[in-house]
Amino acid sequence: MNKKIGNLFKGDKGIWTVFFFLCLISIIEVFSASSTLSYKSQNFMGPFIYHVGTIAFGLLVIIVVLNIPCRYFKLAMPVLLFLSYATLLCVLLFGESINGANRVIQLPGFTFQPSEMAKGAMVLCAAQILSAMQNEDGSGADPKAMKYVMRLTVPMVLLIGLENLSTAMLLFAVIFIMMFLARVPMKQLGKLVGIILIAGAAIFAVGSLVSMGEENEAEQGQTAVQEKKEEGFVGKIFHRFGTWRNRLVNHTAKPEDPKDYSVRDNFQVAHSNFAIASSGIIGKGPGNSVERDYLPQAFSDFIFSIIIEEMGLIGAIAVVFLYIVLLFRAARIAGRCENNFPAFLVMGLALLLVAQAAINMMVAVGIGPVTGQPLPLVSKGGTSTLVSCAYIGAILSVSRSAKRTDTKTVSMA
Repeated sequence: MNKKIGNLFKGDKGIWTVFFFLCLISIIEVFSASSTLSYKSQNFMGPFIYHVGTIAFGLLVIIVVLNIPCRYFKLAMPVLLFLSYATLLCVLLFGESINGANRVIQLPGFTFQPSEMAKGAMVLCAAQILSAMQNEDGSGADPKAMKYVMRLTVPMVLLIGLENLSTAMLLFAVIFIMMFLARVPMKQLGKLVGIILIAGAAIFAVGSLVSMGEENEAEQGQTAVQEKKEEGFVGKIFHRFGTWRNRLVNHTAKPEDPKDYSVRDNFQVAHSNFAIASSGIIGKGPGNSVERDYLPQAFSDFIFSIIIEEMGLIGAIAVVFLYIVLLFRAARIAGRCENNFPAFLVMGLALLLVAQAAINMMVAVGIGPVTGQPLPLVSKGGTSTLVSCAYIGAILSVSRSAKRTDTKTVSMA
């Protein structure tokens, strides 16, 4: 019996341990933080059962993916890229709007978020290009490698960024780190940073002008003109810019007098701070959160605040430690790989998970502006949870072949 279970949970035991602990925390905290969903649906156990079912299906996804040899991931890359581009275009044109942004496609029984699949597809593509274009003398990547990676990355980032800027920035940052790890010439990376800064400043300037013009028209009561602008090409591109600017301004413009701070204008951040401030070292205990009834996304974007409130500083450190272990285990697996492709793939997927977790936690504790990034493998979610499980499965698949290679090397020695 134990042997059968061992054969089922193959791969790096450290990755499996991190996964199971994160899932355990997720089940406890989502159950606690879903009080608002339970009240709205008048079903106390409904959100909890749905989340447990999603994690169980995610576990099945991991087991399936880890049994796929790493070399077959290359064959899936063109299909995943095509599906990513197609679904991202569909979500822009026909997607369902959530909080003012078209991010999901409504399918029978669940919603699908194409950007989650697109992130993994782009990391897979970048890993394949960077590994194929390594110089034979071991000096790093060919100078042309960045050109090919950027030709696929930039359109993907733009499609995602129109509705989900934080996800686009996360993906671009991970691809940039992958190119750094692949030893793309530093001169090229420096030029890329310069281009990004100039382009970002230009987009910010144009977006500010468009957003300020629309706000002035709204104040003057010119609703017809505003609707016409929003239906235009420029309006569609920059329709989210006002939200991004306001979030950045609210994060950076702190009032000198605490009495001037508006809880109403900073509702999510304020109640997140209330949750953290009332936590203490050991917290209030699982299920005893108060702020879960006030935070609109307590079970998703701000679940780390609820974890701190209920589990205290100890719980927060434990969660951070699990993601650090995930990154270090992935680095160890990558270091044992004989070929560059699996090594780049493992590091890219691990960086996606850990960087997203870092963004979520930074927002929760007030270090970064509000974004819509869930906490991987912890927040309640459908597409996000299943895709994160697919990433874990791919890392475990590589760990199996890397372990065999490492064992073979030791026995030959």
